[in-house]
Amino acid sequence: MFESAEIGHVLSPRDYRRDLPDLRRDLLAAQYELLHQGGRAVLVLVHGGDGAGKGETVNLLNEWMDPRHLRTEAIGPGEHDGRPDVWRFWQVLPPKGHVGILFGSWYTDPIADRVAHRDDEDRFAHRLERIRQFERMLVAEGVVLLKLWFHLSKKATRERFKALQADPRTAWRVSRQDLQALRHFDARVRVAGDALRLTSTGEAPWHVIDGSDAAWRSMTAGRQVLDALRAALAAPPSPTPPALPAAEAEASSGLLAAQSYQRRMGHRRYESTLEELQGRLNGLMRRLGAGRRSLVVVFEGMDAAGKGGSLRRVVQAMDARQYRVVPIGPPNENERAQPYLWRFWRYIPRLGHATLFDRSWYGRVLVERVERLCAEPDWRRAYAEINDFEEQLVEAGAVVVKFWLAITPEEQLRRFEHRSETPHKVHKITPEDWRNRERWPDYERAVEDMVDRTSTRIAPWHVVASDNKRWTRLAVLRILCERLEQAVRD
Repeated sequence: MFESAEIGHVLSPRDYRRDLPDLRRDLLAAQYELLHQGGRAVLVLVHGGDGAGKGETVNLLNEWMDPRHLRTEAIGPGEHDGRPDVWRFWQVLPPKGHVGILFGSWYTDPIADRVAHRDDEDRFAHRLERIRQFERMLVAEGVVLLKLWFHLSKKATRERFKALQADPRTAWRVSRQDLQALRHFDARVRVAGDALRLTSTGEAPWHVIDGSDAAWRSMTAGRQVLDALRAALAAPPSPTPPALPAAEAEASSGLLAAQSYQRRMGHRRYESTLEELQGRLNGLMRRLGAGRRSLVVVFEGMDAAGKGGSLRRVVQAMDARQYRVVPIGPPNENERAQPYLWRFWRYIPRLGHATLFDRSWYGRVLVERVERLCAEPDWRRAYAEINDFEEQLVEAGAVVVKFWLAITPEEQLRRFEHRSETPHKVHKITPEDWRNRERWPDYERAVEDMVDRTSTRIAPWHVVASDNKRWTRLAVLRILCERLEQAVRD
């Protein structure tokens, strides 16, 4: 990859002074137009060798553009706290209309770990494949990704270090770590070259910039950023898909209809079993932290299927300092400005803690699919993206437990009518709940596709027939205990 880079270019001070005003004008104009349009985000990754001018270039970009709408993040080595490697990068993604610069990124740790032999070739290849999937998803969600690698030869790096050290005013810029890294220069170049070759894709290619001449380097990087801004501006907005008529729903596979909805549970037996299961869950949650695991629980189901009641019986058994409940509704303005998984990544728990989602990322393949709130290609690719998301959670130590609470249309109607007639429950029923009943076949088909395509060995779906609230709550607690018991044994 570095062999094909343009090396040895020099830009004269005269040409630099001549071209810079036009570049700065065009960068600002494109940045303001992007902010006004608000259709896409631009994310710039800055990587490269020590002494190749990365920091100087980042500083110049902040000088040439409006820093109020330009977020710069310096990314160092990560610390494992039970969250996937990519979690911290989700926290700093720029919203639509904005530009972000990552000084270091999701490539930092994989390259460093491979150079230091902490990762073997298979682990390195696995991490790069994760990166490809992540970048593919970002681009599909409207992020223009610009990846810059600043290259400097070993000889030039050594000479630059010597020049800096010789001047008392700049000697501080060469650290002991820089000198140590120089000893591993060849290995780093080899590993970085492999990483760039394997992750330079059509949607997110790498651009290698010669760092030997400051003027050439700066102008080249600035023009690459300008090209990225213009690409974001030129991309057409996503069309709003037409509403899907109910008659177009495909035939159901029968998964939900095959559930047994006749189970019953007496009050006395319910109370004694509830206490037993909650005590069992409490003990398992104590062991969860000691075993360096975390817990992610997803509650999905038709309206009035009992998600809230089941969730409350679960958290009654937990220490409030150990868990967080996240109710998911329609995305707000900030959330709509980010890729759809962004708002869920924010709540991933650290080791020893739990997050319980009342509805979740599956809205992309349920309500957004049925109500045509996103285009068909978007919800179709979401199955693979969700499976990848959950696989990353499990690899980082999370136990992922997913419940679909299945209810019959008859029982849902009875509960709707009861809510409408009960003063302290009337707030739980809305006109949209009644309207959704008319789309029951569409939702049923979407649910069955969801279970079929996202019930994996490491994160299976648990479909619980929920016409009887007592039986449902106990079934949820029992399944959760069994999954945690298996996890703490492993």
